[in-house]
This record gives sequence, C-alpha cells and structure tokens, in this order.
Amino acid sequence: AYIVNHSGIQYIIVDEDLIQTAESIAPLCDKIKCYIIITEKDLSAVETKLEPIYSYEDILSNVLAEYEWPNLDENSAYAACYTTGTTGKPKGVYYSHRDLYLQTMMFATYFSFTVNDVIFQLVPMFHVLGWSMPHAATYVGAKLIFSGKWNLNDVEELTKIMVQEKVSLSGGVPAVFMAMLEVIKKMEQKPDFSKARLICGGSEPPITLMRGFWDETGGEIIHSYGSTEAMSNSTLNTFKPWLKKDLSEEELWELKKKQGIIVSGLDVKIVDEDGNELPHDGKSSGEILLRGPWITRSYYNAPHTSSSFTADGYLKSGDAGCLDSEGYLKITDRIKDVIKSGGEWISSIDMENSLVSHPGVREAAVIGIPHPKWDERPLALVVLREGCESMSKEEIHGHLAKTFAKWQLPEEILFVESIPRTSVGKLNKKVMRIEYQDLYTKS
Repeated sequence: AYIVNHSGIQYIIVDEDLIQTAESIAPLCDKIKCYIIITEKDLSAVETKLEPIYSYEDILSNVLAEYEWPNLDENSAYAACYTTGTTGKPKGVYYSHRDLYLQTMMFATYFSFTVNDVIFQLVPMFHVLGWSMPHAATYVGAKLIFSGKWNLNDVEELTKIMVQEKVSLSGGVPAVFMAMLEVIKKMEQKPDFSKARLICGGSEPPITLMRGFWDETGGEIIHSYGSTEAMSNSTLNTFKPWLKKDLSEEELWELKKKQGIIVSGLDVKIVDEDGNELPHDGKSSGEILLRGPWITRSYYNAPHTSSSFTADGYLKSGDAGCLDSEGYLKITDRIKDVIKSGGEWISSIDMENSLVSHPGVREAAVIGIPHPKWDERPLALVVLREGCESMSKEEIHGHLAKTFAKWQLPEEILFVESIPRTSVGKLNKKVMRIEYQDLYTKS
C-alpha cells in the first residue's frame, strides 16, 4: 500500500491469482480509479470486492491491431521499480528509455547474445525489470521462455524445462540455485548445463553453490552485483585471459567469490568515511560509489534522500567493499549489516559463506544484535540439511574457528526451520534483527 500511495498510480493491473492481495490493500489506497483484471473468464464470473473492475482482454480486443509509435523523448520515464526496503521504507527509482536502451546493449554485448540463444526468465519482472534479460533477448531476437508463476517447490520442473529447451542463459538469486542444486543432486541422470551461462545476483552466491553446479552439471554460475538504483548489473565476474592462464584452479575459484569487474559505461570508486578515495589494493574497504548513464540520480519524491548522492553525481550504494589491482570488486557487507563488536568490524557475508560451506548446512544468516558489553555480537541462524539434524552448535563453532578469530565467533547459534527472505529472495535481516533484538540483552 505504501508504494501504491507514494507512486501516485491510479490504475492497477491485477492477475486473477492475486486478487486477494489487491483486496487486502485496496482500503488503504483511495486514489485508485479502477482495477484491470487479467483473466480468461468473463468478467461477471470473477469474484472480487475490488471496484470498479475492467477486463484486460476486453480492453485489448477493443483497440486497433496497428499502432503508430510516437517519437518519445529518450529521457522520459520508461518504468519504475521500488527498492525492497530491507533497511527502511521502499524508495522509488524511475528509469528512462535511454537508461534501459544503454543497459540492454551493454548486457547483450557482455554475454554475446544472438538470435540463437534461449533465455529462461526465472527472475521476476518486478525485480529490477527482470535484470534486463527480457529486454536483451528481445533486442537480438532470441528465444525467450517465461516460467509462469512458481515457487521453490517447483524447481524440479524448472530444471526439466531448462534441459528440454536447451537453455543457454538464465539468472536467479542464490536461494533459487541452491534449491535447484538440491534437486539435481538427487537426480540419477544429471542435466548438462555446460553451454549455459547462469547469472547469480541479489546476494553473494556461496562458493559451495558455484562449485556444486560446476561439478554436477558443468554449468557456470556467473557472479554479478547490482541494485535497483543501478538497473541490476554493475559487475560481472568473468576471468581476464591472463588470469585464467596464470592462476591455479583453486585461485580461480577464490576469484569467483568476488563480484567481478565493473561493466563498461560505469565509474566506480571506494571511499572512506570522510569521502577520500581508497587504493585498489584488494584490502582497503570502504563504501562503493557508482556513476553512469543508467545509475539513478535521485529517488522519486524523496528529498530527504539527497544525501545518498555526491555533488559530482555518484550514488552512495550503501555497500562496503574493496577493489583489487585487476579491477575486481569484492563486497565485504552491506554497511548497515556490518557487525560492530567492541570497536571492530565483522563481515556477516564472510561468516554466512563459511557456514554454508559446511556439508551439513543448507542455509545460514548472520546478524548483529545489541549486546550489553560489546555494542553488538553476531547471531547465526542455521538451517540444517536433511539427515544432519543431530549436528551440534559446537561442531558449527569448530568449523567457523578455522577461518575466524575466537572473538569473532557468534555468541549464539540457533537451528531454525527457515530463514526470513524478501519478495526477491534476499535475506530479510531487518525482520531478523527485530525478532532477536533482545536475545543478548535479556540473557
């Protein structure tokens, strides 16, 4: 309801399956003029409290088959997306036609899209316009397959579609590929994804996921970094030829942990708390700033967010990271997710990746919550794999102790059935922090 009211929209198109969702927010949205229902039924057969309603199919059938396309201003708005609001209220980002066209050409060029490609659109279209994949596919005339409505219980069927259609490119968040990998491990005949490029973003994919896909299917998961403000893809992790030649196999896998190289057309710099640019030494960590033709320059109707941008046009990403001498970006954490314990910083991302590298751990999340002595201390939430329910907290601590100092280890490890996620599959740490905020202070 907040997004509907803040954006000022007056017409809402509703799929019949989502009528109940629309009904739940309708009383809070008094500026809506009508609801347009997508259904194959006659409108009289649709049961809903929404009003007034119109049929999407009827509207289409009553217009001319041909349309004279106007000469649009390239800087006029093409679409809008709102951030997921994991650290506050969702913020509106508007994309111009120019933004989209340039980002589409970049995406198609980087992946050498051709008319012979088969693109499987797993990323929801509401998640940063589907990460530009449908636009790039249309741009080159490639085959584009839409999955339809699905959830993580459908990954076996989605895997079969990828095999049957000989998919050459798809994308998704780590949660989707992790669920798919679990299904693939149980299959007698493993699928061959050796010709597929699988883009993984939204959050950092664990190395166990990338290696697992490679070992089981031959498919390469390509690490990417982006945001709503940056139209999804700001980096792509591909190997420079000389690195592929000179580095060992293990060193290349280590390199794949990084988010990758900044794509053509964008400027990036890492700055400290005073705004001073940091060296590209792979160690100096600060806030990531981005600037470029499709990077947003402002949030819609949110003047209080002007501090998110610099005077020279950079977006303050809210992510902490570092750049190495080859230009590979490594995210160390969301600035608001970094755990500040006793004056020292602990990376929640690094600890999460260490946790899921344990063969008995399926999912993990690490958050910082208030502590009476140390300001914040880590709390780990762990989902165990089937058959590993007897695993102890001591075993998890021992695994983490291989890569973390004793003072960095989580004060508490909780075994849970599931971990809260946002609508696009990201870890919802805002919800977790609220739920467990008193755990250490009460004890």
